Amino acid sequence: MYAVVKTGGKQYRVSPGDTLRVELLNAEEGDEVTLDQVLMMNGGDSVTIGTPLVENASVSAKVLQHGRAKKVEIIKFRRRKHHQKRTGHRQHFTEIEITGINGKGVKAAAPAKKAPAKKEEAPAPAKEAPKAAPKGPTGTVKFMDAPQGEPDNLKDISGVGPVLEKALNSLGIYHFSQIAAFTAEDIEAVENETNFPGRIERDEWIKQAAELAKGKS
Repeated sequence: MYAVVKTGGKQYRVSPGDTLRVELLNAEEGDEVTLDQVLMMNGGDSVTIGTPLVENASVSAKVLQHGRAKKVEIIKFRRRKHHQKRTGHRQHFTEIEITGINGKGVKAAAPAKKAPAKKEEAPAPAKEAPKAAPKGPTGTVKFMDAPQGEPDNLKDISGVGPVLEKALNSLGIYHFSQIAAFTAEDIEAVENETNFPGRIERDEWIKQAAELAKGKS
């Protein structure tokens, strides 16, 4: 059997024989006290819930001792003001032993269970399949399997060195005309594969490639 009792603005779950510390009570050590703010009682077979208190119910307890809790330190500090104040506080308490729970309860009725409402699931909107970039045999982007004739010297484009030219060739980019015809999707695919975001537009590759391709014709 247990009860939920309120004292000192706090709630406690107590059973006979329990020892607990509550807010300071106006009683002497060894006195018997009665806690009459009982919020709930459980007698095993029945449960009584107060509205808000259980009528004619109480909890009996014996005062064991009065004391003070550990000190709580409070520091007030203001920077650049040469101000620092340190104080402390020890809260008073009363230690009690629960000796009995008194009162007759009414068995609480179990709340009626409501059937969960069925939710109408809206049809999921059809997703458009993303346009995939052309893939090579290894799964990477591939613009051309082999150069058409003699490959152009891509190093003539400002910012393209031997390493970058080799990376572009591995993606199937061999000619100025290919770079000059780059779309936004092509630029994104090349930047993702070669890891140099923004360089194509920053160095004006498309403009340079168009001029170089025009000079060849």
